[in-house]
Amino acid sequence: MSATRSGGSSGLRMPWAQSDRPVPRRVIRPLQSFLDAETASGILIVGAVAIAIAWANSSWRETYEHVWGTELVWRLSRWSVSDDLRGWIRDGLMTFFFLVVGLEIKRELITGELRDRRAAILPLVAAVGGMLVPALAYIALTAGSSAERGWGIAMPTDIAFALGVLLLASRRTSPGLKVFLLALAIVDDLGSILVVAIFYSSHLAWTSLAAAAGICVAIVALRRIHVQADAAYVAMGVGLWFALRSAGVSPTLAGVALGLLTPCVPLQRPRTVSEEAHRVADETVDDPVPPDADAAQWFYLADLARDAVSPLARMESLLHPWSSYVVVPLFALSNAGVPLTGHALAAGATSRVAVAIVAARVLGKTLGISIASGVAVRIGLARLPRGVSWRHVIGVAAAAGIPFTVSLFVAELSIRPGTVLDSARLGILAAALIAGLFGFLLLRAADRHPAAAPR
Repeated sequence: MSATRSGGSSGLRMPWAQSDRPVPRRVIRPLQSFLDAETASGILIVGAVAIAIAWANSSWRETYEHVWGTELVWRLSRWSVSDDLRGWIRDGLMTFFFLVVGLEIKRELITGELRDRRAAILPLVAAVGGMLVPALAYIALTAGSSAERGWGIAMPTDIAFALGVLLLASRRTSPGLKVFLLALAIVDDLGSILVVAIFYSSHLAWTSLAAAAGICVAIVALRRIHVQADAAYVAMGVGLWFALRSAGVSPTLAGVALGLLTPCVPLQRPRTVSEEAHRVADETVDDPVPPDADAAQWFYLADLARDAVSPLARMESLLHPWSSYVVVPLFALSNAGVPLTGHALAAGATSRVAVAIVAARVLGKTLGISIASGVAVRIGLARLPRGVSWRHVIGVAAAAGIPFTVSLFVAELSIRPGTVLDSARLGILAAALIAGLFGFLLLRAADRHPAAAPR
């Protein structure tokens, strides 16, 4: 740890959580290290799934549906919005998850790996193959059944689990392989969002949809004139959420829209802020009388420093922990509680929807990504990243078959509650387990065969 961080020669006073007292040293800092790990979110999700399954199959199983089926109503005079607790999590809290996804997509498009067209071609082509082949396999296996409309379940990549498998399995993970997986997942997320918007919307109310478009235009206008008040954008976001809900579109897409509309350029230049910081330091003293005599100048400098960071980076830093450690685990807890009785398992094993999900995710995803990548490299459209072999690509393709958050979300949108939905959830859990193990074994095997230099 540097002197600045430790409060050494710089003279900084460290907060309690970063001090060397027993509780911060033994509890707080280890917890912070865990939450900073890239696999932490996946571990919490697995824990939430385990609790949900145990709860739904315990002697208190009736309380599981009772709790998540509790109706909550927001009422203002004659106007009201009602849904059960599971619905509020799906359409309300998950908006923050999709907001973070929107922010990540924009960051990758503007400053990340997807900015370079040549670097983006391979994950782009791979993602398209990894969406089309599983979707077609699912449709073929469920044709004519009530679950046919759920083909979108077969498409999304759960980045938390896929990245966790990659990090656990591949001890010498090439930076290029990780970038390939992240870029593939981002493109996959964008494709899944478009699928939800186009194919899983109810009858559209065009007046409300026009209102939503107007709100988006207003947000852009406010950004153009440098309006910085957070309250204005929160109000716009809430209005957009209600407009999309009224329009018959999944209101979670409000999060995506806000993420894509968030500026990625800071309002203030770092040099300007640095000059002002020196001026404020020269004009203030360490021990003013009274103690807060210089508070106004430091508040001014704090606002400038805040504006030296882009709204995109600021929002992503603020919301990512809440999305990863609260929203997604809570969504898993409310949706993963499937009955695992002998009858339910037998029904799931013979259910067309469960079989279709497992086949599409484990085989379709692996084949789709691998074949699309092979074709792109073969015809000279793209090349493998440095240090990445075809064994690695196939292993990542298998790991990308792990379904969870967005797949469960699409299942909720496309399949009516009942036995078929329970079978779909069971299929998603089974596919996650099989694809995760399959990807892990393939990546471990790939680690034993170093990649040749890319051609």
